[in-house]
Amino acid sequence: MTKLRIKTGDKVVVLAGKDKGKTGNVLSASPKDNRVTVKGVNVVAKHKKPRSAQDKGGIIKKEAAIDVSNVQVICPACNKATRVAIGTDSKGQKARICKKCGASLDVNKYVKKAKTTKTAKTEEVAKDKVAKTEKTTAANEQKTASEQPKKVEKTTKTTQTTKTTVKRAVKDTTTTIKSVAKTSVRKTSPTKKIAGK
Repeated sequence: MTKLRIKTGDKVVVLAGKDKGKTGNVLSASPKDNRVTVKGVNVVAKHKKPRSAQDKGGIIKKEAAIDVSNVQVICPACNKATRVAIGTDSKGQKARICKKCGASLDVNKYVKKAKTTKTAKTEEVAKDKVAKTEKTTAANEQKTASEQPKKVEKTTKTTQTTKTTVKRAVKDTTTTIKSVAKTSVRKTSPTKKIAGK
């Protein structure tokens, strides 16, 4: 499997096909199939059948994949379509490099997001959220405190009912044992011997 030199998010120009000359960003790249999907390029109509009552059917337009050989990366520094070389950038990292101007194509890879400072509104919103959570926790604690006596009453009732069911089961088993013992005694009683046999 070959590695693609075109990555997701790159700005590319189409070199061949019905959309020749169009530019767009790469939505997805598939190195296994050697294909890329470019936004606004190779738009096909897909006929979708509704699978349920809530699902809508109809003709859906979406981008289809095109071969990698039909696109070329646009360098962000010189703004020209270029081939891609692999080398090291100014920071010593392995990167993709423009063949025309020598600039790194992986500029966005090393840009760190700046930390945003909290404004007064966001702080107020955060305080409101904290206050709401404190209120809800206090309300939940009061509910649990009021529910505890009810739970105790319920548990005592359930233990009483289980005790009575156990007593009934014991009585039933003893009566069945007694009845079985009586029938076995009858069967084992000595019978009269018949004379002559």
